[in-house]
Amino acid sequence: MSWQSEITMKTFVIVILVLGFSLLALLFAGPEDSSVCVLKLAHVLDASHPVSQGMVRLAEELETVSNGKMRLDIYPSGQLGASEREYIESLQIGSLDMAKVSSAVLENFVPQFAVLSLPYIFTSDQHRWNVLFGPEGQRLLTLGEPVWLRGLCFYESGSRNFYLRDKAVHTPDDLKGLKIRVMKSYWAIQTINALGGSATPISFGELYTALQQGVVDGAENNISTLYRSRHYEASKYFVLDGHSSPSDVLMISTHRWNRLSQQQQSWLMHAVGVSLSYQRNLWDQAEQKALEDMRQKGLTVIEPDKSLFREKVQSVYDIVEKEHLELYQLMVDIQAIPDDKDYLNRVSQSRLEN
Repeated sequence: MSWQSEITMKTFVIVILVLGFSLLALLFAGPEDSSVCVLKLAHVLDASHPVSQGMVRLAEELETVSNGKMRLDIYPSGQLGASEREYIESLQIGSLDMAKVSSAVLENFVPQFAVLSLPYIFTSDQHRWNVLFGPEGQRLLTLGEPVWLRGLCFYESGSRNFYLRDKAVHTPDDLKGLKIRVMKSYWAIQTINALGGSATPISFGELYTALQQGVVDGAENNISTLYRSRHYEASKYFVLDGHSSPSDVLMISTHRWNRLSQQQQSWLMHAVGVSLSYQRNLWDQAEQKALEDMRQKGLTVIEPDKSLFREKVQSVYDIVEKEHLELYQLMVDIQAIPDDKDYLNRVSQSRLEN
């Protein structure tokens, strides 16, 4: 089977799973009387970002499948607020319908999402897809309902990797004493410190200058963000260690979800599934192009032995087990999910048979 055929099969299975799991929610819906149902979606990404383009595809498909009875108005680039925290709070009070947020921000409202920020929680990209697009990921999306938040899907957002202004990192020992910029996330800070670095939370907007001036020695993010932010211009090395994989999450306010009719919910989830497959393919293409371009512009890409890094984060797992029992159980459940490429096919087949 060619790689194109394999991608097509994977994305087909993902669409089937997203639609299948969403049917469980369609039993409880109140009707909304309106000739055209308009939903507002806000996010902080620029319009050309692969995740942003995925949401545009969602809007197109929603209008098509509903024959114009539903419309999604998208407000990118922080037009409705500068932070994802603001969006989540707006979802909770019902003043915003939908938003794309990072699971690293969402964990402050729904603590279970912190499991996606734990280091090396996934053994491979395939394992991550099996979790996020399988039963465990779909269950995670519903855990915010007690606080008026419902997840619709996980968009592909890759894994976070180190980039350094002037020092090559091949092992965790090379991180010792280095100031590494991190998000203001408890688990991100614990991870970097466990790996030997000195976690330094500063705002993303200040990071380019901080790298140039040596305020920090490096940072960590996914390939797309490194490329689009042009941080590679202030860095010499990029280390593909993949230490964490917080995901982009498409959320809807339960205030709004519960006002949609069963048919409207079905149309929306169909469009979500279509956008998910489209966005994932865009992401893969964008990552490959970004890596090639950054290499050509002088960035040295290092592919280290990840097992050396995994060994160093045991102390983080110990904290989870001793102090966060629910999170620990989620971690155990995720680690028990197989990483073979046929897993999602088996899940899909099982649902069809039942």
